[in-house]
Amino acid sequence: MIDELKQEEVMSETNETPDELIKETIDKVSNYLTEFHSDHISFGDGSFTVSRGSSQTMIIVRPFTKTEACVECIANVVTGANITPNLMRFLLRKNSELHFGGFGLLFDDTITFSRSFSSSAMDSDEFKVTLNAVAIISDYYDDIIVDLAGGKRARDILDDLMLD
Repeated sequence: MIDELKQEEVMSETNETPDELIKETIDKVSNYLTEFHSDHISFGDGSFTVSRGSSQTMIIVRPFTKTEACVECIANVVTGANITPNLMRFLLRKNSELHFGGFGLLFDDTITFSRSFSSSAMDSDEFKVTLNAVAIISDYYDDIIVDLAGGKRARDILDDLMLD
């Protein structure tokens, strides 16, 4: 019962990030993107996207605590791969080798790569390093994962949409 109460307390703190902090963080992200990636797309809701090679990286500002927002950089690396024990072993081993971020698996078996940090830790260098790490690693490993397990890279999905 005590664990449930602690969990509820953490959840209520998580949902109370002040709107002003969220807006300030979105504005900082937007300014950094304008400086580093003038071709970025803003969706107007605190989420953005940038392309690099065959990958696309989303930048999302999320509520976190009463004093922090969370900035998440996430790329959908491969969609529709054959998720096998060997592929999972490969991804977990890469997680232990890579310095920034980690691979994940969404509910629909989309393989992602992401890294998050708090808004108070964000300066232009932290933002640039994180965004570039996620984009470069995703662009590098998407081809390897498709060779190992099939599926489609972000660029392949965009190309398919353009043909429809």
